[in-house]
Amino acid sequence: MAELQRHIVKSFDEELKQLNSRLLRMGGVAEAQLAAAIQAVAKRDVALADRTIAADAQVDTFQQEIDEQVTRLLALRQPMAIDLRAVIGALRLAGDIERIADYASNIAKRSKVLAQSAPMRPTNAVPRMGGLAQGMIKDVLDAAGTQDVEKAISVWMRDGELDELYNSFFRELLTYMMEDPRNITPCTHLLFIAKNIERIGDHATNMAEVIHYTVTGTRLTAERPKGDDTATFAGPDLDGGDDVDRVA
Repeated sequence: MAELQRHIVKSFDEELKQLNSRLLRMGGVAEAQLAAAIQAVAKRDVALADRTIAADAQVDTFQQEIDEQVTRLLALRQPMAIDLRAVIGALRLAGDIERIADYASNIAKRSKVLAQSAPMRPTNAVPRMGGLAQGMIKDVLDAAGTQDVEKAISVWMRDGELDELYNSFFRELLTYMMEDPRNITPCTHLLFIAKNIERIGDHATNMAEVIHYTVTGTRLTAERPKGDDTATFAGPDLDGGDDVDRVA
């Protein structure tokens, strides 16, 4: 009986490792997708944008596999305590990663539209924002892989910095639009790109909170650091919930 129990425990541990491995591979694809999307904006590379958009299907496949694996684990293993938190946490992390990939895909779509316009100096701010978001994703995935709560908290704390960059970029773009109406269309696309990056930071922060709860069993009780004050602007709905704005 003891031998059977050890076999069951070992088998369950292996399944958890497989789930975590699949989650990290999914995160790696989304991380690369964001990097490529930012590069497509900076270099006006339409072919790279198309490859970035196509990569979204791979992330969707990973999410479906994780959904199915989590369902099997819950039905057959009936995990408890930290094991249950790990399984449910993986499901939640996969959801955040899928949204990150959606935002990266949308950035790539808008980069194709921008490539048809004359180059604009404000575009240079996109790599700065994107680099910070990429760093947050990399660190939160590392935290997920190693169950490093301190690293997760450090990601959680950096969301305010990304918001500040977004605020600054937002105001710069408004200035460009007021100076010359011909700038309105490209600047609007840049505004949505910036908002997509800011949302990616929000999802990285969500992931940090999930990791903290999975490992410790307690929630982060401090107020989330936020610095986005653009919601008071009476203009296009750039902050209307978590839906990804679509480009036809």
